[in-house]
Amino acid sequence: MFAKAQELDSIESYIDSPEKLKKLYRRVLFVVCLSQIFGGAGLAAGVTVGALLAQQMLGTDAYAGVPVALLTLGSAAAAFIIGKLSQRYGRRTGLSTGFIVGGLGAVGVVIAAMVNSVILLFASLLIYGAGTSANLQARYAGTDLANKKQRATAISTTMVMTTFGAVAGPNLVEVMGEFASLIGVPSLAGPFILSAAAFILAGLVLFIMLRPDPLTIANKIAAYKLVHEPINKTEIPDKAINKRGLMVGATVMVLTQIVMVAIMTMTPVHMKHHGHDLAEVGIVIGFHIGAMYLPSLITGVLADKVGRTAMSIASGITLLFAGLLAAFAPGNSMILLIIALTLLGLGWNFGLISGTAQIVDSTEPSTRAKTQGALDVFIALAGASGGALSGMVVANTSYATLSLSGGLLSLILIPAVIWSRRAKT
Repeated sequence: MFAKAQELDSIESYIDSPEKLKKLYRRVLFVVCLSQIFGGAGLAAGVTVGALLAQQMLGTDAYAGVPVALLTLGSAAAAFIIGKLSQRYGRRTGLSTGFIVGGLGAVGVVIAAMVNSVILLFASLLIYGAGTSANLQARYAGTDLANKKQRATAISTTMVMTTFGAVAGPNLVEVMGEFASLIGVPSLAGPFILSAAAFILAGLVLFIMLRPDPLTIANKIAAYKLVHEPINKTEIPDKAINKRGLMVGATVMVLTQIVMVAIMTMTPVHMKHHGHDLAEVGIVIGFHIGAMYLPSLITGVLADKVGRTAMSIASGITLLFAGLLAAFAPGNSMILLIIALTLLGLGWNFGLISGTAQIVDSTEPSTRAKTQGALDVFIALAGASGGALSGMVVANTSYATLSLSGGLLSLILIPAVIWSRRAKT
C-alpha cells in the first residue's frame, strides 16, 4: 500500500513539474544515445561483410543476399518480441534483451566461420538480427516522453548517435580481419567479433542505466490524466486518422527499407567484381551508413517544422537519384559509388524518420510499443525480401538492373503520402 502511494506521488511529481519531466526526458535520450553508439558498431558488420562471408563459404553470388535476408528475418521476429516485452515490462527489458541476444548471434557467426558450417552461419545470422532490431527500435524510446513537436527531433537525436559506431564499424573491417587472422579466425568473421562485444555492451548500458523506464512513466502519466483531468473532446484522437497515419507511415518505411537493403546488399559484391579491395568496400559502406544516420538531427527538425509529408516525398526523390546513379556509374569509380550509396542512405534516413514520426503520432502510450513492434516486423520482412531477391536479380540480370528497379520503386512513396494528405482534408 505504501509502495503504491509512493509510486502515485512519483507520477504526480512528473505531472506537477514539467521541469522534472523534461530532465527525465533528457536523461532517457542520453542513455539511449549511449547505447546507440555501441549498437551502431554492432550492426555494421553484417552489412559490410555478411554477403562476402556467404559468397566465400558457398562459392556463388546467387545466395550472397541470403545473410542480410536472414539477419533481417531474425530482426522481424525479434521486433515483435521486443515490442511485446517493452509493452509489458518497459523499454529497458525489451531493448536490453534484444541487444544481448544479438551479441550471442554474432558469437555464433564467428564459430560458424571457424568450423565452416553454413547451417550454423545461417542460424546465427537469424539470432544476430535481434541486435539490429533492438538498435532500430531504440529510436522509439526517445519519443515516449516527447510532445508532438519534439518527436521527430527525438527520433533523430537517438539515430544520429548511431553514426559514431556505424561509421567506425565498416572502417574497422580490415583491422578486425587482421586481428581475427592473428587468433586463428577467418578474416571475414573478424567484424562479427566487434559486433558481439558492441551489442552486449549496448544491452548492458540500457539494462543498468535506463531507470525509470520512459514507457512505463508515459503509460502511468496517461492513465493518471485520464482519471484526474477533464476530457477535452477536441483532444480525443480520430481512430480513422490514426489508422491512416499508421498505414502511410508503414508504407514509407517498408518501401525505403526494400530499396535501401536491396542495393546496399549487393554493392560490396559488385565492387569486388570490379577489383575493389575490402578497405575500399568499407569506405563506401561507411559513407552509406554515415548518410543513414548523420543527417538525422537536421531531418528530425525538418520533419517537425516542415512536416512528415514533405520529408517522405523527399525520401522517394532521393532514393530515385541514388538508384539511377548506382545503375549508370562505372563499376571502377569509387567517387560515383560513394555518392550513390550516400544518397541511398540519405533517402532511407528521410523515410525512416518521417515514417516513424507518423507512427508515433498515430499511437497511444497504452498500445504504442506493441504496435511499433508489429510494424517493425513488416519493415524487417521488407528488408529480408530485398536482401534475398537482390542476389538473384544480380545473378540473373545485373547490378544496374537492381539499382534502377529500386530507384523506380521508391517513387510509389509520392502518391501514397499525397493520398494521405487528401484523405485528411
